[in-house]
Amino acid sequence: MRVRVIHGPNLNLLGKRDPEVYGSHTLDDINAEIQTLAAQLNIEVRISQHNSEGAIVDAIHECAEWAEAIVINPAAYTHYSIAICDALKAVRLPTIEVHLSNIHAREEFRHKSVTAPVCIGQIAGFGVSSYLLALHAAKDIIQKRWR
Repeated sequence: MRVRVIHGPNLNLLGKRDPEVYGSHTLDDINAEIQTLAAQLNIEVRISQHNSEGAIVDAIHECAEWAEAIVINPAAYTHYSIAICDALKAVRLPTIEVHLSNIHAREEFRHKSVTAPVCIGQIAGFGVSSYLLALHAAKDIIQKRWR
């Protein structure tokens, strides 16, 4: 099983940026937890973080050649990136959108996700566990897809 995890803009600042919203974990902490769980679930995982929209689109395109599922936190691009939405739709891979915070309990502009309609589901508000829950879901989806 192969899952690509893509972190969006400003997530490289985790641990420093708004810890009351995003928690105190750094991106390295989160990636270590993802890698530990992936090993336990027998999932090969590739993780990347990008601050630019085009780099995220390129990362999604690369998934078509390698991944069986995508876990993505588009961060601020969640709310307006048609390019990321179109890329996810084009690669036709099961995708799970994740957010550390509960975007529906925050500012009004964060309530709308333009990427969610092309994802299997969205997990938000559980901090680091949002990613871990998504990894479990990805494994389940991949297994069911090949039965």
